[in-house]
Amino acid sequence: MHLGISPSAVNQGNAINLRDPQTSLSDPNSTGFNHVPKSAAGSGISPSVIQTGPPYAESFPFSADTAFEPKADKLFASINTFKSFPQLPVNPGPSASQYYFLSGIGFQGNDPFAQPGHYGSQLGEKSLPLVTDGKGGAPFDVNLIKRDFPILQEKVNGRPLIWLDNAATTQKPKQVIDRITYFYEHENSNIHRAAHELAARATDAYEGARKKVQTFLNAGSVNEIIFVRGATEAINLVAKTWGEQNLSARDEIILSNLEHHANIVPWQQLGAKKGLKIRVIPVDDDGQILLDEYAKLLNSKTRLVSFTQVSNALGTVTPAKRIVEMAHAAGAKVLVDGAQSVSHLRSDVRALNCDWFVFSGHKVFGPTGIGVLYGKEDLLNQTQPWQGGGNVIQDVTFEFTRFHDAPNRFEAGTGNIADAVGLGSAIDYVNKIGIDVIHQYEHYLLVYATGLLKDIPGLRLIGTAPDKASVLSFVFAGYKTEEVGAALNEEGIAVRSGHHCAQPILRRFGVETTVRPSLAFYNTCSDVDVLVEILYRLRSTRR
Repeated sequence: MHLGISPSAVNQGNAINLRDPQTSLSDPNSTGFNHVPKSAAGSGISPSVIQTGPPYAESFPFSADTAFEPKADKLFASINTFKSFPQLPVNPGPSASQYYFLSGIGFQGNDPFAQPGHYGSQLGEKSLPLVTDGKGGAPFDVNLIKRDFPILQEKVNGRPLIWLDNAATTQKPKQVIDRITYFYEHENSNIHRAAHELAARATDAYEGARKKVQTFLNAGSVNEIIFVRGATEAINLVAKTWGEQNLSARDEIILSNLEHHANIVPWQQLGAKKGLKIRVIPVDDDGQILLDEYAKLLNSKTRLVSFTQVSNALGTVTPAKRIVEMAHAAGAKVLVDGAQSVSHLRSDVRALNCDWFVFSGHKVFGPTGIGVLYGKEDLLNQTQPWQGGGNVIQDVTFEFTRFHDAPNRFEAGTGNIADAVGLGSAIDYVNKIGIDVIHQYEHYLLVYATGLLKDIPGLRLIGTAPDKASVLSFVFAGYKTEEVGAALNEEGIAVRSGHHCAQPILRRFGVETTVRPSLAFYNTCSDVDVLVEILYRLRSTRR
């Protein structure tokens, strides 16, 4: 398929020239972007090394009240040739209840709340579908998709909200919001065991969400999916169960220099308690994992390798499959932090062959306070629970307790039932659009944004790996990062400013903080244009 990219970049009057490369990322005969080699991990060309045209002018004909028109018509046209595909093949099974005694309950297989553009259909609202499951429906349309996200209609300081803080949390489509509301209005109950109808509805909805996560990750069994509060709790769970039970003095844990604090601190705590040694995989000046150096760290004492699939601070996509293979060859277990990858890249835990995989629901357009720990079933069942209470037990006497196998083994007490259901709806929403479509669109958007940001005088991008997800960390000469964040907020643009809970990797690049715009599939080139225009305005006022 020929997928052209043209960010509609004509210079009209006093308007800023946004360039029009008229190239194709997939056409071997095209010029420009295609001369940059694809990355080893397969997520696309490097936006950091694109040869771009002349930089912006440093004068600003725009006023603060300028209405920015979309500047990506041709880009959208190329994306619109895509058809969406589910994250993985889905077999929804029979319509009858799979988890309780009540038939016809829940939303497995054909959840009306999962349909983009069809939110709230059970509540009497109707609209046209946006995309389909790849069987001949409507094409991807970012402008229609934005309408599914109510918060994107908000105004901040009198300006339309431009949400570029997606690495911190993603916004929620109306389908997810309505699904949670529906749960509390029609299904609210504790799950399992009770002999009444609402318990059946709640159980079906909760366990149905577990099945959706299993399919989304391509896990081998629903028993491998543990609901937790988020990726942080999932990592702590592994550290305080498997780590406590299996690691001993002088064992070694390998982390990468890219890690979020949540994948550093639990291992430090365990190491201090048990006399473990933590070793760190270095990165190069672009923020890429140095596999040769990693190989030198692996030895007979290596018991665990724990690393991120995508850096939250730099956007670097790590060669996860190779890292796992090398760790297993050394006899070590592997935990993959998928918090930043799960909304951008296809997740397949069986292809990765990792021992654990973690992510947070709020990073993938779901609710806060819910997340997932995937673990290989045999490994989970060999691991003792970290909390005691209801759900985890088969039998209790005052002398002895016998525990369930996974997943109940690790879900003590009343869980976050409604938000697990909301996470299931978010996964449905992503599947209806198609994770590969999302990835391709976001990659083009990242290329577009990088090409503009790198030309701004005094702006230094932090993290320029050939393989990147949608993160654009930078520092701006003459400004503190919090000053840039505040100035952007005045124009309705939300970005993250700070150390992003990833101080070691920022210090590797000689900085303490960065400004971090981060993209999602509901962002547009017009959003990027507003960001860039404000940065040029800041540049013109302080040199």
